[in-house]
Amino acid sequence: MSDKNKDRSVLLIALQLFLGVGAIFGGGALTLDPSGDLLGMPLSMLEGSIFSSFLVPGIILLVVLGVIPVIIAIGLTCKWTCAIAEKLNVFRDKHWSWTFSLYSGFCLIIWITVQIYIIHGVSVVHIIYMGLGLLIQATSLLPSVQKKYERTP
Repeated sequence: MSDKNKDRSVLLIALQLFLGVGAIFGGGALTLDPSGDLLGMPLSMLEGSIFSSFLVPGIILLVVLGVIPVIIAIGLTCKWTCAIAEKLNVFRDKHWSWTFSLYSGFCLIIWITVQIYIIHGVSVVHIIYMGLGLLIQATSLLPSVQKKYERTP
């Protein structure tokens, strides 16, 4: 494998870690302080939504976009076997961590879309994270990255 191909898989790992670490801090802060004050987010942002506090969104952010992407990054690095992840892997010819990279990109795009819908507005942060979700998917779909995570018969 050339250094160029290796760098592309390293980029995917870095993107997953960036997403995961940021969401662990953000989700952790919302879970610790469901009022949103710790992050300067007023509860009025949730008006018209099903949430009365940031607790449930914080837990979802912490787990789905925080802990799971860090696990994905470790899986991309070590390629360890995970029976539970394999059951959810729709691309049987690829390692579960590659498939879950695509999943995390979709989750992030959906998360941001729902946020925009709930708060009835778009900020620069939404655009950046929407771009991050698309970049995770695009990097996952690079032929050299796909090849790295193919299963060997």
